Amino acid sequence: MSELINNREHRQQMLKEVIRELHRGKSVDEVKQKFKEVIDGITHTELSMIEQQLINEGLDVKEVQRLCDVHAAVFKESLEQLEKPETIPGHPVHTFKEENRAVEKLINEHIKPTVQELSKKGDKETALKLLEKFNLLMDVDKHYKRKELLLFPYLEKYGITGPPSVMWGVDDEIRGMLKSVREGLLNYSDDRKTQLINDINAALTKVLEMIFKEENILLPMALETLAENEWVNIMEESDDIGYCLIDVVPLWKPERVNVEAKEGYQLAREDSIGHVKFDTGVLTPKEISVLFDNLPFDITFVDKDDVVKYFSNGRERIFPRAKSVIGRKVQHCHPPASVHVVEQILNDFKLGKKDHEDFYIRLGDKYVYIRYFALRDENGQYMGTVEVTQDIAPIQAIKGEKRLLS
Repeated sequence: MSELINNREHRQQMLKEVIRELHRGKSVDEVKQKFKEVIDGITHTELSMIEQQLINEGLDVKEVQRLCDVHAAVFKESLEQLEKPETIPGHPVHTFKEENRAVEKLINEHIKPTVQELSKKGDKETALKLLEKFNLLMDVDKHYKRKELLLFPYLEKYGITGPPSVMWGVDDEIRGMLKSVREGLLNYSDDRKTQLINDINAALTKVLEMIFKEENILLPMALETLAENEWVNIMEESDDIGYCLIDVVPLWKPERVNVEAKEGYQLAREDSIGHVKFDTGVLTPKEISVLFDNLPFDITFVDKDDVVKYFSNGRERIFPRAKSVIGRKVQHCHPPASVHVVEQILNDFKLGKKDHEDFYIRLGDKYVYIRYFALRDENGQYMGTVEVTQDIAPIQAIKGEKRLLS
């Protein structure tokens, strides 16, 4: 047994060295030739865990993100030889793959031919036609959000935090690239045609590379890791976020599902808890739930240990929330690029430097006011943070007075 463990440990060290060599600037071909034996037979989970170990040992997440395409290129042949897990319609993995096929079809059959047409003609009309195709491709944001808000939290439960963080960062890069291309097409001018076409091709390549990484690394690893009831939870919450370029997603009904949630918490039940007494009144859990869900704004509560404990479930949430965030560190609920802002706010609240922080941003026709408040007990002890989000555009539009019932 010790010999087997030592061999496994040796293999892991060699795989780490493969990635370290890439980060030292060695080419893909050099590394593949030097480490051929250890690369052959690598599994999806193995690659992700090696990246996780390197991050735990101090390798910057952004550095892993920068070279994750190179990592995939080195291991591509070995990963493609692995047998793909079978899925059935309605299973979240099957849905992710169906969306990927739709994205590939849109890119290969519609966008690329129109890019060639723009390259030849260079006219505004073709640019606007291409803009319509890219507006469809922006639907990939729903695909990425389901991955980030529903799948990643379960991987984190099993200690897999590095690969999701890296992939979320790349998702954001893709979003930025697609947004930039749309702006370029909307404000098209012939003198910027060459640069715009280069930007388009770079964005399309990035999208297709993400499909490879999802289907050859992320999804197989998730299938090896998650329990069936967790996939059911992901499926049930997917409708709230929406789907990318597909209309009908059948309901998956697995034969055996453990109906007890594995998150380690239970939602309050009125019959077992009864009334909740406050200083200013008494409410049932049902009344509390209805009250919070009908506030004219969204709230999210993060406790003193930075764990998300609650969010209101109003009919028209501004930012999507999934139940899987409950019990999750708030730092893991934000893109890597904005985590430092979250940590700064929380640190200022904990140290007593601030009691609130405000932000306001434009989202389409909404003017979103985001406020963070430090919650303290009667002794001034920090108890957590509440986020309050509201569309204030209707409020800003108010004029005059209203004294009569509508």
